[in-house]
Amino acid sequence: MEENNLQCSSVVDGNFEEVPRETAIQFKPPLYRQRYQFVKNLVDQHEPKKVADLGCGDTSLLRLLKVNPCIELLVGVDINEDKLRWRGDSLAPFMGDFLKPRDLNLTIILYHGSVVERDSRLLGFDLITCIELIEHLDSGDLARFPEVVFGYLSPSMIVISTPNSEFNPLFPSVTLRDSDHKFEWTRMEFQTWALYVANRYDYSVEFTGVGEPPAGAENVGYCTQIGIFQKNGGRATEACVSEQHDQHVYKAVFTTSYPSLQQERFFKLVLVNEVSQQVESLRVSHLPRRKEQDGEQGDKPKDIGGSKAPVPCFGPVFTEVEKAKIENSPKPFCVGDKFFVPLQRLLAYPRLNRLCANEEMMRSVIADSIPLSSDGSAVVTDLCNYFDEQFEF
Repeated sequence: MEENNLQCSSVVDGNFEEVPRETAIQFKPPLYRQRYQFVKNLVDQHEPKKVADLGCGDTSLLRLLKVNPCIELLVGVDINEDKLRWRGDSLAPFMGDFLKPRDLNLTIILYHGSVVERDSRLLGFDLITCIELIEHLDSGDLARFPEVVFGYLSPSMIVISTPNSEFNPLFPSVTLRDSDHKFEWTRMEFQTWALYVANRYDYSVEFTGVGEPPAGAENVGYCTQIGIFQKNGGRATEACVSEQHDQHVYKAVFTTSYPSLQQERFFKLVLVNEVSQQVESLRVSHLPRRKEQDGEQGDKPKDIGGSKAPVPCFGPVFTEVEKAKIENSPKPFCVGDKFFVPLQRLLAYPRLNRLCANEEMMRSVIADSIPLSSDGSAVVTDLCNYFDEQFEF
């Protein structure tokens, strides 16, 4: 239902059928991208967990938002079921998402249905977006739209964008920007409607837009006008949401879930991999020092940590605070041909510290995958291996 940058009938977002290109206004970046980036910036700022895009069309906005680490539930609703099925796979996780899981769970669902129907699965959302949607609604649906979105769904924030008809004279031979538009409002018309709706359903609203007018035509305002509605008093409480009766009128046509560190199997894979990499980095950094100690005899433990935290040539760069924490942690040591890295040392490294809260947690997760010392306080590995001999460390 959104104004599509690929539609031949559109003269705004990069397609100018029957309009001479030299006379058509072209936006950089394209107007549809400016609208999506506006929403993404808003998400970055407010960090909503549950986001729904009504009239999601080809799911372009959803694909942009799914990378935001704060979002845990992302929903798209559209009347065009074929388009949802066609574009659904583009929202599925890629191989890279399994190699580097998100911190938080993410579920993406696409529903086929009308935005003026009530579905209780969209209750309790932090943000609902309606990008270039309302101008596609006939008068009856437009009247029901506020009742459903503002009254029934009542999210913490609603973003509505719609064409600014005052900008249209700047386009050649344009009355409506899309053949499916039922209307296009002036700024005054949109703001009058928005303020009435906000007042009726206890929201505040601010107005802005994207698509700057050309020099000399600043008085027409933005090409796309935007209203940002925020619920007075914050989000609906869980109690209010739970009082609503279940109404499942939408048809789910696509659902996917992303791997995350909240899922035990992925958390273990990531932690074991990070521990193994760090232990190997420390082992390799010790080998040159070991050669200098070849003349020493006995199995007396040798403190080989040094006074400085090792910084690999292509490894992470530590802050002074992080360096101090690493240097003050228990140092790796050798007993015979075995190399020991205390778990407390590993926890001093930022990436591992972010994954694990304490030594006991790390030990319980890696114990069946990585060799530990008899008391479980350190990772144990061979000081030298076949590859060291090949590369003559």
